[in-house]
Amino acid sequence: MDETSKFENLSYQILNEDYTEFDLSFKVIVVGNSAVGKTCLTTKATKNIFLDNHQSTIGFEFFSFMIKIENKIIKLQIWDTCGQETYRSLISNFYKTSSLAFIFYSITDRKSFEDIEKWVKELRINCSPDIKIFLIGNKNDLEEYRIISKLEGENLCKKYGFEYFKETSAKTGINAKEIFVKCAMILYKDFLNYYKNGRNNSMSSKSTYIDSKNKTKNETSILKKYSNGKKRGKKNNKCC
Repeated sequence: MDETSKFENLSYQILNEDYTEFDLSFKVIVVGNSAVGKTCLTTKATKNIFLDNHQSTIGFEFFSFMIKIENKIIKLQIWDTCGQETYRSLISNFYKTSSLAFIFYSITDRKSFEDIEKWVKELRINCSPDIKIFLIGNKNDLEEYRIISKLEGENLCKKYGFEYFKETSAKTGINAKEIFVKCAMILYKDFLNYYKNGRNNSMSSKSTYIDSKNKTKNETSILKKYSNGKKRGKKNNKCC
């Protein structure tokens, strides 16, 4: 069911996942150790379903989060990655052109928190140096099993200069949709600032959505992280 609200003075409406029309599309990567609830949280946010006995992801799972901000329909192409070390060399090749990354840990798992450093290094190596990163402490419904305090998460977010930190729960749904709304808002604001400041400004490491009607050859090579949507009324069945 569609939800309409306001966030940071911008009106938005969450649309159904199967909504086929969009104006802007952004690639988002989800990383973190196995069993921290990446897929369960993303499924809760996009489908409003809680997967109680979900098996660990092998390779990738793909989701779409559709949202209308002001007069633009935005599609977040969510690449939910596996956490197993066996697949890391293969998976990391697909990080490129991501606009934003979520790093998940479980508040009940100290190792998943300590391994955030590893995930940061992997993102820095394989993504644009200016990629935005959200830190997500999942499973906060398991308060009696909590090992990582909220303050620890907040401090680590500040240490690395991450864009955003939030605790979530796939079971209760707390903050599940909010983190993707925040993601879409940040990327949409980048899009607005890009046009406001002039498309000819130097953006050596920035990769930004460009409307295909106004795209130039030089912009095509630089601006790949934001992809333009299909014209409204046409389906786009590709995941990325």
